[in-house]
Amino acid sequence: MKREFCAIIEKDEDGWFVASVPVLQGCHTQAKSLDVLTKRLQEAIELCLETEKYPINNHFIGVQQVAVAV
Repeated sequence: MKREFCAIIEKDEDGWFVASVPVLQGCHTQAKSLDVLTKRLQEAIELCLETEKYPINNHFIGVQQVAVAV
């Protein structure tokens, strides 16, 4: 059985890609390339599913950019 999860991916100030899966508490990883990040993210999800029987029932909607004056 295959399951799909939405991940949030950001690039930090040092050039690292950082990913997290909002519906799996504590599920995150990082890598220097997107290819490696994808592999690590799959591994992280598998590990999280081994320890967490029931993912949070929230559904990922999207990302919104908000501008503020500073």
